[in-house]
Amino acid sequence: MSKTFLDTNILVYASDRRDLRKQALATKAIGRCIGERSGVISTQVLQEYVSVALSKLKQDSDYIVRRLRQFESMEVVQLTPALIRRGLELHDLYRIHYWDAMILAAAEVARCSRLWSEDFVPGSLYGLTRAENPLAE
Repeated sequence: MSKTFLDTNILVYASDRRDLRKQALATKAIGRCIGERSGVISTQVLQEYVSVALSKLKQDSDYIVRRLRQFESMEVVQLTPALIRRGLELHDLYRIHYWDAMILAAAEVARCSRLWSEDFVPGSLYGLTRAENPLAE
């Protein structure tokens, strides 16, 4: 089965009512990943989601907890010292921001063939993981 890693921005847009088009697309993408049991996220993604939901989206903790429970139904990659070192290697290899490299490292360890994100160039291949933007028209 092909697995898809979801970057934080996909989770954030699904909860953001300021852009209804992106909200609908992100909600559909997450629903597809949950329904097909192909979605993967990391503890980093969950932490970043909570930070944005609290600060930018001004959402209350009860709502955020409900969303976290939904997201946790996907495979969750735990950050480890080895994964942090791999993120640094990918940062150097691809010359990308460290936090983006950590997303790639988590996708790599989960053996994801796709990475859904707005932060990577669609179609770019990072090892065996191809970046795609499910929010693009």
